[in-house]
Amino acid sequence: MRSLRSIFFLAVTLLLLAFVSSCGQAQQSQGSGGQGGEQQGGTIKVGLNLELSGAVATYGTNIKNGILLALEEINAAGGVLGMKLEPVVLDNASKAEEAMSVASKLVEQGVVAILGPATTGATKACIPVAMDNQVPLISPSATALDVTYDPQAKKVRDFIFRTCFTDPPQAIVAAEFAFNELGVKKAAILYDNGNDYSKGLYRVFKEEFTKLGGEIVAEGSFSENDQDFRPLLTRASQAGAELIYVPAYYGQVGKIIAQARELDIQVPMMGADGWDSPELVNLAGGADNLKDTYFTNHYSPADPSEKVRAFVQAYKAKYNAEPDAFAALGYETAYMLADAIKRAGKADPVAIKDALAATKDFEGITGRLSMDANHNPVKEVSIIAIVDGKQTLKAKKMAPEVKVD
Repeated sequence: MRSLRSIFFLAVTLLLLAFVSSCGQAQQSQGSGGQGGEQQGGTIKVGLNLELSGAVATYGTNIKNGILLALEEINAAGGVLGMKLEPVVLDNASKAEEAMSVASKLVEQGVVAILGPATTGATKACIPVAMDNQVPLISPSATALDVTYDPQAKKVRDFIFRTCFTDPPQAIVAAEFAFNELGVKKAAILYDNGNDYSKGLYRVFKEEFTKLGGEIVAEGSFSENDQDFRPLLTRASQAGAELIYVPAYYGQVGKIIAQARELDIQVPMMGADGWDSPELVNLAGGADNLKDTYFTNHYSPADPSEKVRAFVQAYKAKYNAEPDAFAALGYETAYMLADAIKRAGKADPVAIKDALAATKDFEGITGRLSMDANHNPVKEVSIIAIVDGKQTLKAKKMAPEVKVD
């Protein structure tokens, strides 16, 4: 009997020890799985899903540079909740299908949030991954209305956010500037018919310019791989256009401007934030060709704000280049995420999502912003004029509120 009793107590003791050990291991690993959370070693993983190669590589690269600069500053100041922010950087190659794959990989690595992609199409591809896994996704620069709002379900996408304004406000501001400030009464529009971003801006600019009393005398579309825009430009010129609005990405815009000036079409040309790239001057054939060109943007490096000047100085010191709006938006997005984690009080994706939605009067590089009910920031639009090949701040206008159905 003594022998059996001893064996029984030994077995119970071993089971209790095993239970305590497994509980301890569970506590240590809590939150480090696919749903994100506090990481082992006192770090919080932040995913970067960006266009680091491919057609719009300057967008993603500059966003990445801005984010990494911000994370470096945040960590140097003590991090968030006593932990360092650890970037996990992956390239989506400017392809929507690759962006979706990258989003899944980042979730598997346990990130608490995904920053990026840069473009609307790539961001939309990632929405199911972020929503299904309940990991916040913040795009610094995806501007289509239906990125954060589901028009079919007629509700906000809970885990999707952005730090840029949407397409309609910048098209409205552009139309008002062209009509009221430049005195343009007849305009032409050239847009990319395979790009939701370009088509959305085209529709809103046309509607607003017409509403103001202006006339769209010509409009034409092109595809992503088109190289010759001369027929469209000639048609616009012959129709008497006093301004040509080109809501497209910098690679296409540069060729269109170069060919317009080659045809001696010297009317002002205007576009949106897709113009913002250090490569635009070369693609357009030099600074002279960019005379009388304007675009709406999220910020200007020439902004006299102390916050902007400090950012520009720090960015130049680190990268030996002037930061464009994509770099500024990346920097701002990283700081807004850090602010949300701090307010959430824990590195939990769902808590971070709630804190992001409650963001109010956050002081960013592109201005003070508050998150509206559809996860769009309420902020100002900058109007940029390109003078001697350099961006200059022409004006700042509060982005008009746009209702979604």
